[in-house]
Amino acid sequence: MVTQVVEIAENGKHLSKHRGFMLVAEDRQEKGRVPLDDITALILSAPQITLSKTLLMALAERKTPVIACGQTYHPQGFFLPYDIHYDQTGILWTQIDSSKVLLKRLWQAIIKEKISNQATALDIFKPDHKANHDLAGLQKRVKSGDPDNVEAQAARYYWPALMGANFRRDRQASGANSLLNYGYSILRAATARAVCGAGLTPAIGLHHRNRKNAYALVDDLIEPFRPVIDIEVINILSTQNPEEVIKLTPDTKRRLAKILDQDVRAKKGVTSLMNALHRSAQTLVQSLEAKENRMEFPAIKTRGLLI
Repeated sequence: MVTQVVEIAENGKHLSKHRGFMLVAEDRQEKGRVPLDDITALILSAPQITLSKTLLMALAERKTPVIACGQTYHPQGFFLPYDIHYDQTGILWTQIDSSKVLLKRLWQAIIKEKISNQATALDIFKPDHKANHDLAGLQKRVKSGDPDNVEAQAARYYWPALMGANFRRDRQASGANSLLNYGYSILRAATARAVCGAGLTPAIGLHHRNRKNAYALVDDLIEPFRPVIDIEVINILSTQNPEEVIKLTPDTKRRLAKILDQDVRAKKGVTSLMNALHRSAQTLVQSLEAKENRMEFPAIKTRGLLI
């Protein structure tokens, strides 16, 4: 199956379902169509778009998330299917009944993996930077539940080293932050699809517990994969004129969207990043049921490639 992240970036478009396709129309004139089975995620970035309930139902049946993004491409809204797994209720109770000790150990594993991947990403572009050594040391200090917030400490070393001393990670900012926001939106949608596909309830997180966040578990599981987006953003920026204003162009969006099809080397061999996300979600279910850490993640090894 071909996977496509479809973005609607122009005002005035109406989206509807016709047989097995999503139709895109303007002023009642068809502008294009996409097979519903090929859509990995639908991103709505233009402020004035309409779509039919029939289309939403068809996307939900296919576990396809719909994301509404703000001006800097940070997600403002999310639509996911409600009931898509044969044992969803059983897995829900497994999530609810999981001990705090187990949840803290799983969060520890996630943060250690994230920092490890940050260190590898930094090593790709800045192999001699002092922050490489600092990140390696911080990874070893991550305790169960990360009570010392080593994740935030690592970020203070990582971002200035990777993006420059003046860079600040800000979801509401433009420039390079918009590229990161867009890439993370795609990754978050794919992670949400993997979480729901595994029968997990996304509102019940391991670490994130904000009652206003219906996708707390998605925001937990996404963390080790974020450096994949960071690497691609740096690759994109390296091809641009440093004197020009950094903009999120259609070509840049296409490059970031293709990240889900990127080959990765997981425990059982080469697969796509999308499949690796599904595997991580499935092993999270196994971990909760076995009451021990059995989570699997791919590892970053070379420039722009997970192997």
